[in-house]
Amino acid sequence: MLYDFLRETYGENKPIFVADIQYKRMSINSIRQQVKKMTDAGLLKRYDTGIYFIPKKSIFKSGSQLSRDQVIEEKYLKKDGKRCGYISGVMFANQLGLTTQMPAVCEVVTNKATNDYRKVTLASSPLILRKPRVQVTDSNFRLLQLLDLLKDIDFFAEKGKKEQLKRIMTYMKEYEIRFGDLDAYLPYYPDKIYKNMYEMRMLKSVSA
Repeated sequence: MLYDFLRETYGENKPIFVADIQYKRMSINSIRQQVKKMTDAGLLKRYDTGIYFIPKKSIFKSGSQLSRDQVIEEKYLKKDGKRCGYISGVMFANQLGLTTQMPAVCEVVTNKATNDYRKVTLASSPLILRKPRVQVTDSNFRLLQLLDLLKDIDFFAEKGKKEQLKRIMTYMKEYEIRFGDLDAYLPYYPDKIYKNMYEMRMLKSVSA
C-alpha cells in the first residue's frame, strides 16, 4: 500500500525523499524498512542516501535514471512547492551564454543552507551551498540570481562588455525585470557591483 501511495503522490522518475514521506501513522523506521524492501524488489531505485525514485520502464538494462538537476530542484530550490533557492556562479553564466565553461561544481544559493559556504556531494557530484543575502522567494529569486551574476561577472564572463550587456538585457526583458526591481537589493551587495554595471554601461541602458 505504501508503494501505491508513493506512485500516486510522486509518479515515475521523480525524487522521493524518505525523510519527507508521511503515510498514515507509519513511523519513519517502518517507512525506511519498507523502502528497502521495495528497492530490493526493484520497485524503487536508490539515487543517493535517503533519495529514491520509481523507475520508468526502459529498453536499457540499467533502467531509467534520475536527473541530477531534478534532484537539486526538489532538494534545494523548492520547499512546500515554493521557491527557496536558485543556481548561481559559473553554471548560471553558462546558461546565459556568457561563458563556455562547464563548472565541475554546481553552486546553489538556498534558504536551506545554514552556512555562508558549504561543500556537499549529491550522488558523488560535488555541490556548493550558500546562504542567500536575503530570504529567497518566488518573487525575488531571479533578481538575486542576476545580482549575484553582476557581482562576479568579471571573473567568469568570456564575452566582451557589449555582448554581456546584450545577454543580460535579453534576460531582464524575458522575465520583465526592471532596474527599479533590483534597486531594493543592491545595498546587500558590495560596491564592486556598481563598478561592473557601470563598465558594461548597464545603468545607462536600463534607465534609457
